[in-house]
Amino acid sequence: MTEHDVLAPTPTPTPDAPARPARFRVHYAWVVAGVSLLVLLGSAGFRSTPSLMMDALHNEFGWSLGTISIATSVNLTLYGLTAPFAAALMDRFGVRLVVVCALLTISVGSGLTMLMREPWQLVLCWGVLVGLGSGSMAGAFATTITGRWFRARQGLVTGVLTAAGAAGNLIFLPVGAWLVEHHGWRSAVVVVSLAASAVAVPVLLLMRERPADIGLFPYGATEAPPAPAADNRALARSLRVLRDAARTRAFWLLAGSFAICGATTAGLVGTHFIPAAHDHGMPVTTAASLLALIGVFDVAGTIASGWFTDRVDSRLLLVVYYALRGLSLLLLPQLLAGSLQPPILAFVIFYGLDWVATVPPTVALCRRHFGEDAPIVFGWVLASHQIGAAVVAGLAGLARDALGNYDLTWYGAGALCVIAVGLCLALRTNHGDRPAPALS
Repeated sequence: MTEHDVLAPTPTPTPDAPARPARFRVHYAWVVAGVSLLVLLGSAGFRSTPSLMMDALHNEFGWSLGTISIATSVNLTLYGLTAPFAAALMDRFGVRLVVVCALLTISVGSGLTMLMREPWQLVLCWGVLVGLGSGSMAGAFATTITGRWFRARQGLVTGVLTAAGAAGNLIFLPVGAWLVEHHGWRSAVVVVSLAASAVAVPVLLLMRERPADIGLFPYGATEAPPAPAADNRALARSLRVLRDAARTRAFWLLAGSFAICGATTAGLVGTHFIPAAHDHGMPVTTAASLLALIGVFDVAGTIASGWFTDRVDSRLLLVVYYALRGLSLLLLPQLLAGSLQPPILAFVIFYGLDWVATVPPTVALCRRHFGEDAPIVFGWVLASHQIGAAVVAGLAGLARDALGNYDLTWYGAGALCVIAVGLCLALRTNHGDRPAPALS
């Protein structure tokens, strides 16, 4: 680590920066990134809980997997549709207020799940409330933080924050599976409710809106950034940015490929891997541990992807990621078994490295095509990701009820990845698409 990494610059007062300089041994951008990492860790863990409860809810209430999957589909849809508005709301009301409200919404939604007796109540609590709360802390949140606080190492920090989703699964899935098996599914939702409330505390105490608020430049910057344009109409701004972005070819190619990303990760593997493995005789706790292990390698893969994004053409990275993902999904039906075998472990490692490696290059392409509107544009691109996830989550549950297995869904997901490769290849290369030189 160089001196540049450790010592924060003390800016000279300018009309664009506060007159009161401040000096920190470690640049406060890293504190904000650490709090953001904790928020995203929790958010990911909260979203992973429904996949653990599918068999338990089926056994207790007699609901089909298709019915339970509807709640997951609503959750994923709202998660995506909330993201672009959350980015604009963060600009209007501040990151801290939006994130705290989102965490408390998750806490209430998961807590109320304990009282449900009908499927619509699952849809309302876990689908609507948890979906809205988690959507407010989606990828647009990470994009906002990195855009405001970092000029150097944006790709790397984006990769680390994105990897928080995998790390959250690593923490919550084994614990949640153990709670569901030994103490019932209600114990798992109590833990989610309490954890969401606990995460709100460091956000209140440590989160700051912009470097200028504490007399600093963004990490890696040598001058103050332009003052943000005042816009009190968050909804109008989100829709205006969507309207402008939708007139470009790049937006639709990014949205289409990212919809397939969501369909083949959160929608299919994230929601249905555990019941699919259980269909082959694998214990739920073992399947949950494998899904968590995917998260271990996802952390490494996504951080590496952020490093590569600072140095390699983002289009080419996406082509490689989607091609490898499609290959692994086509092979999965032959790898599932009733016990832990080397082939399924190989899939977990291979697929884990690729899980959300697509996020850093997609964020980079949004920044290069859409500039200051990138957080909101990425919010809309993320909405397409979650809509793709929601559609496949629901269809996979219905296919399992109709066919008795998930084989067709794995093959279909592999074919979708081939389409994603074509969409990424269709993105035009121009000067703005070339990665900036890495800063050290």
